[in-house]
Amino acid sequence: MQDNRNTAFGWILFSGIIALGFSSLSSKYFHGDSAEAPEKPGYFIDAPEDTGEADAGPTIAQALAAGSAEAGEKVFAKCTACHSINQGGANGIGPNLYGVMGKPVGGSVPGFAYSSALTEKGGVWDYEAMDAWLKSPRGFAAGTKMSFAGLGDIQDRANVTLYMVANGGGPPLPTPEAAEEPAEGEEVDGAGEGPGAVEGAEASAVEAAGAMGDEQPVPEAAPAT
Repeated sequence: MQDNRNTAFGWILFSGIIALGFSSLSSKYFHGDSAEAPEKPGYFIDAPEDTGEADAGPTIAQALAAGSAEAGEKVFAKCTACHSINQGGANGIGPNLYGVMGKPVGGSVPGFAYSSALTEKGGVWDYEAMDAWLKSPRGFAAGTKMSFAGLGDIQDRANVTLYMVANGGGPPLPTPEAAEEPAEGEEVDGAGEGPGAVEGAEASAVEAAGAMGDEQPVPEAAPAT
């Protein structure tokens, strides 16, 4: 009985040695330890190049021209937890915003403890700066104490800005950009094309002949009388 057990253990050990040897050989032959790219890829996928040009949408000047202070008052409701906007209103977590347009960034209300991110920003609250601030306060001034995430819709930002202008005034509104006119010599859709056939008008003999197919017979001219 003891001999049979020793024989069984011997075969098991021998089988393990053989398996380990085959594993080592296959690893060296098939490069299992280091994956390699094939010499010739199976196929390539042709994808259009990303030009990075996307629909820019309206500019802030165009959004301001299309906006209204009344709509901005509704959006400003999101700001009332931190700001007041009435003349002489108290500061909250943020400063009072009456007459903020055109005032220095980080200094519109004397004595308010603005973050250094704003006081060091410089400039004034013009329409471009206010649009950038309302879109992403932290993107406009990294390190600002303002925790508001921002307004993603440019029309909402324009409406809030108009509401601020209605409460304390501000710089003149920017003039919206005019639509681009075609360059000299550039063709316009439909330009240079004839008026075409007029519905209900009788076609001339030349037009009628040109409209026939090749297999249609053309009547011979009748002899003059």
